[in-house]
Amino acid sequence: MTIQRRPRPQRRRQLAALLLSGAVLYLVAATAASPTAKSALETLTQQGNFALNLLRAQLGDLPFDSSLPTSLTLAIGQSPILLSSQEAVLQLRSTEETDDSTSIPPEDVSKPPVPDVPIPEKPAEPDPPLLFADNGVTAKTLVPTSTDGYLVAGNVYISNRTDHSIDASSFDGTFSASLSQENGPQVLIVHTHGSEAYTMPPGQEYIPSGDSRTTDCAYNVVRVGDELARTLEAAGLSVLHDSTLHDYPEYSGAYGRSLSTVEEYLRQYPTITFVLDIHRDAISDGDGSPYKVVSGVAGANAAQMSFVIGTDGGGLEHPYWLENLKLAAAIQQHLLDSYPTLMRPITVRNSRYNQHVTTGSLLIEMGAAGNSLDEALFSARLLGQAMAEVILSNEDIPENTGK
Repeated sequence: MTIQRRPRPQRRRQLAALLLSGAVLYLVAATAASPTAKSALETLTQQGNFALNLLRAQLGDLPFDSSLPTSLTLAIGQSPILLSSQEAVLQLRSTEETDDSTSIPPEDVSKPPVPDVPIPEKPAEPDPPLLFADNGVTAKTLVPTSTDGYLVAGNVYISNRTDHSIDASSFDGTFSASLSQENGPQVLIVHTHGSEAYTMPPGQEYIPSGDSRTTDCAYNVVRVGDELARTLEAAGLSVLHDSTLHDYPEYSGAYGRSLSTVEEYLRQYPTITFVLDIHRDAISDGDGSPYKVVSGVAGANAAQMSFVIGTDGGGLEHPYWLENLKLAAAIQQHLLDSYPTLMRPITVRNSRYNQHVTTGSLLIEMGAAGNSLDEALFSARLLGQAMAEVILSNEDIPENTGK
């Protein structure tokens, strides 16, 4: 078998043609972005190693600066018209990339990271709606018609049933109880007579544990304490609410048991300054028929409230009774400024009602047995808001000291 060999001159011509075509391709690629012959020559002189640049051109990695793909750059370079419009093409392409919402921009390490916006752990809850259904009990609004038998300071009427002499000038809106500077609970709500309940409308009756009493804390004064605590907390105060029924199963000795509870809280939480003992009154007419005490507020009936302030008149030590009274008078005046009939007169008695534990101890009667629960809850909201405003505004007075 005979093998024919190609003449050597033919091989050399093929190799020369290949080299020439490669050189042409390189020249086209290297000068495609140069609008003039002079700039094309400058580009060629800056390219360095021919073989390396030729390889880059074949791989699409052109060494000259261009924001366009290699194929598009080569196409533009073949036409003088397109070459003269290269700046417009670059601008158009830049606009298209900016408007592409699906593109992911490169991370900008020069900018600080945007901090995460904190998400509240618990959104603010609106006030639960109150229905104010008629419970069938006769309503009365009790307001003093004369100053006889009362000490009057501003709009505040005080019924003093002790031998203490009380000067009206003591009530200028200031009091010594102040919030602790340490972190911790500030207000304690307790119930010496926690089973005290109200008269419910038909269809909302509770299981009684006595006369107008129930151990069901959804209906007794513990429920009112819940509402008061919620309102105080919404206003910025830190509250503990103890739901112990100190009057059940035995009524006698309830104040001794509630005192033990309060003292234990004060031992654990020395930041507590304000201790609120929530009750409800029991009022009846001359025939023994109960009635409810109300104040028309914003078109709805709120249960009238009253403060009962204890003293050392019964022989038990109580150095803070006047400060407790000053606090009660300040809160009552603030409430009466907006709701002139919401508060009944403050009563000052000889018994101390466990109020000797702090300068901010109060016993509060939230309506009476004849009131409905909704009427008492409405009053708890009004009281909590006013009390928080008085307590917080008092912090701006530098003379106030101590617990």
